[in-house]
Amino acid sequence: MIALSLAEIASVVGGQTYDIPDPSVQITGPVVRDSREVEPGSLFVAFVGERVDGHDFAAQVVAEGAAAVLASRAVGVPSIVVDDVQAALGALARHVVQRLGATLVALTGSAGKTSTKDLIAQVLRRKAPTVFTPGSLNNEIGLPLTALSATEETKFLVLEMGARGIGHIRYLAELTPPKIGLVLNVGTAHIGEFGGREQIAQAKGELVEALPEEGAAILNADDPLVRAMASRTKARVLLFGESGEADVRAENVRLTENGQPAFRLHTPSGASDVTMRLYGEHHVSNALAAAAVAHELGMSADEIAVALSEAGSLSRWRMEVTERPDGVTVVNDAYNANPESMRAALRALAAMGGASRARGGRTWAVLGKMAELGDEALAEHDAVGRLAVRLNVSKLVAVGGREASWLQLGAYNEGSWGEESVHVSDAQAAVDLLRNELRPGDVVLVKASRSVGLEWVAQALLEGAEGEVAAR
Repeated sequence: MIALSLAEIASVVGGQTYDIPDPSVQITGPVVRDSREVEPGSLFVAFVGERVDGHDFAAQVVAEGAAAVLASRAVGVPSIVVDDVQAALGALARHVVQRLGATLVALTGSAGKTSTKDLIAQVLRRKAPTVFTPGSLNNEIGLPLTALSATEETKFLVLEMGARGIGHIRYLAELTPPKIGLVLNVGTAHIGEFGGREQIAQAKGELVEALPEEGAAILNADDPLVRAMASRTKARVLLFGESGEADVRAENVRLTENGQPAFRLHTPSGASDVTMRLYGEHHVSNALAAAAVAHELGMSADEIAVALSEAGSLSRWRMEVTERPDGVTVVNDAYNANPESMRAALRALAAMGGASRARGGRTWAVLGKMAELGDEALAEHDAVGRLAVRLNVSKLVAVGGREASWLQLGAYNEGSWGEESVHVSDAQAAVDLLRNELRPGDVVLVKASRSVGLEWVAQALLEGAEGEVAAR
C-alpha cells in the first residue's frame, strides 16, 4: 500500500485510535485479513466470520509485526476502531485509489472473468507496473484488498468485479472508480439468484454506467445483451469479438491439434498472428477482450500478439493441463462451472482428443453439479450430457447426486448407452473408477461447481496415490 500514517487512516475511515503510542507511524506492509499473511508493518483487518473472529488474533498479529488492527471493538493492542469494518476497508481503498493516479481497469461478465483478468494483467505488465486481482477475489472484501496492494509505482490496476444481485457492481465501482470498463458476456451463471438473463444484464451494465465521459467501455460485439449496454454509458465505446463490426476482432480462428487457439488479431492500429498457450476456443474471446484493453492503453497489435502468445494461466484449477509420466493427460478445470464454461471445456476436450485418438487414447469428461441455476438446472444439466455425446467424448463420468443423474440422463437420451456413460456417487468413487480404467493417451477433463470439490479427483489422479481422496 502507499505510505499512510495511522492517524491519516483513522481520519479516512472515521475511526478512533486505541493504544497507539505514535499515530504518525506508517503502514509499510500489506493490508491483510488473514493472520497468516501478516508482515512487519501490516494493517490487519479484523472481520467477524461465521466460524472465526479476527479480533481473537489481534495480539498475535501485533506480536508478529503488524502496526495496527482495523477493528470494530478495542482489542488491547494498537488499533483503529470503526462501526463497520467492511465499510471502513472500502473507504480506505477509495482514498488510496484516488491518491494513486493509476489507470483503473474493471471487468465483469458471467463467464471468463478470471481468465481474462489474468490475460489483461500479463499483457499490461509488459508496458508498466500492474496490480491485479489474485484468483477470483472479486467481492466487497477481495476487491478493496487488491486495490490496497497497489503502490506508488503502480500504473495499471486491473480489478475483477463479481455480482450476485442488482447493485453489487455499482457498489464496487463506487469503491474503486474505473476509467476502463469491460463487460465480457451475459450468461446463465447465478441465474437462479438473479431470476433471468435480463436481470443479469442489468447488473453487469452497472459497470459501464459508472464510467466517466473520458473513459472507455469495452463491450462484446458478439453478445447482444452486452452490445446493448452502449446506450447505458457516457464513455466512448470499443467493441471486441469475431463480428466484422468489432474494433478489435479475430479472423481465421482455429485450434491446434493440442486444442490451443490460434487466430489473426486485428486492432485499429494493425494486425498480427496469435497462437495461445491456453486450451480451448473460448479463450479467443477472452484474448480479444484483453487486446481491446491493451489497445486502449496504447499498445501496438504486434506487442499485444506477442504478449497473448506467451501468456499462461495464473489461477488454479482453470484448464490446468498436466501430462502424467504414463501418458495420461489430466485437465483440471474444477474451480467452477456454469453452462457456458462447461460447454467451452467440453469443446476443448474434444479438440484435444483429436491428438489423443491418434495415439489410441480416449477422452473422459468427469463432470458434476453446476450450482445456482434455479429452475433451469434440469434442462442445463441434460443439455451438457447431450453435448458430451455430440462431441464424441469417449466416456462421461457424472459425479454426485440429482444433478449428476440429469447429466447422465441427457447423455443416455442422446444415444450414450452401455459403458459410454456412468453415474457415481462421489469423488472417491470417480477416482476408483478412473484408476482402474485409464490408459496411456487418455485425456481426462474434471469440471464442476466449486462446491462439489472435484479438484480432488484431478489431484488424486496426478498424485497417483492409493487410498482415500484427501478430506475436504
